[in-house]
Amino acid sequence: MQKTAIVCVINDLSNDQRVHKTCLTLQKCGYWVVEVGRLMPESKPLERPYFILRKKHKFNNGFLAYAEFNLRLFFYLMFAKVDLIFANDLDSLPAAFFAATLRRKRLIYDTHEYFTESPEIVDRPIVKFIWKMFEDSIFPKLKDVLTVNKSIAKLYGDKYNVNVRVSRNIPTSFTPERLKSRAELNLPENKRIVILQGTGINVQRGAEEACLAMQFLDNVILLIVGSGNVFPTLHKIIEEKKLHNKVIFRPKMRFEELRQYTMNSDLGLAIDKDTNLNYHYSLPNKLFDFIHSGIPTLSSGLVELKQIIDYYDIGYYIQCHDPKHIATTIEDIFSDKERYETVKQNTSKAKLELCWEKEEHVLIELIEGKY
Repeated sequence: MQKTAIVCVINDLSNDQRVHKTCLTLQKCGYWVVEVGRLMPESKPLERPYFILRKKHKFNNGFLAYAEFNLRLFFYLMFAKVDLIFANDLDSLPAAFFAATLRRKRLIYDTHEYFTESPEIVDRPIVKFIWKMFEDSIFPKLKDVLTVNKSIAKLYGDKYNVNVRVSRNIPTSFTPERLKSRAELNLPENKRIVILQGTGINVQRGAEEACLAMQFLDNVILLIVGSGNVFPTLHKIIEEKKLHNKVIFRPKMRFEELRQYTMNSDLGLAIDKDTNLNYHYSLPNKLFDFIHSGIPTLSSGLVELKQIIDYYDIGYYIQCHDPKHIATTIEDIFSDKERYETVKQNTSKAKLELCWEKEEHVLIELIEGKY
């Protein structure tokens, strides 16, 4: 009889490519896959080659949202047919762990970030205490753990004496059947486009400074695609500085749609600030999206980003987050056309080596217990 894997995630399923790849890999390993998540107010219709279960919740933000999700998830897992529970991030781990323990089912935990040191938590002592309590009590008991880079794996491994495997969140090799023109995407055809993208464009990721930098740039457009908690601040900046003709916003969208915008851009921004351990050791998905879209990256030089950018010579760095410095750096990048073309071409080699088809084996080995 075919085994069943239930994949748990609190995020909007339509935008989480890592979880989608996980589900496809579980299928490849012979599992019947059920992906469980929330139906958010902004959620779009979703078609997947596996079963999806997402329901509306009464609470969508704050502590009550996490509490409701875990309570409902726990009761679902206690009575569902399941052989393997796959929890994504700390906000789905409590329900998954307790259900797996009580039912004596196998649990795999994939932590996408250094959760308890994220800026949304680190300055909120009560919230941080609660999440750390769950993490400190559960993590040492876990047997199968996965994360997104070596730095975070070492942090967790040293802290909890657990072997943490690494599978970076690299996209599958994907090129649109037809690349749309800028005109079709309603983008300017005669200007350079700098893109900032993601579903977590939050505070301390450099978005505010990127917008302010546009005051000092001509013939350059900042394209922001996605969502996050910093957007009200960004709109306020645009209004106050009268930057409506220099900054374009697009809502979060499906991966295939987003790739069209990224491939039509000239430079990708990954300028997260080094203000907390979560960001310090992060390896943002957007770096790999830029690589696969064939555009250079402008980075703040965080540890994991720098290793890849330097190895493949696929990007540039800012030295600080002063808006004028960011603008000058972007000007210098586009003015040195020979260097720009070299960096751009280098993404082709990086794309061949940094693809999910080569990275997936770590997850397969973990699922099949070959480690």
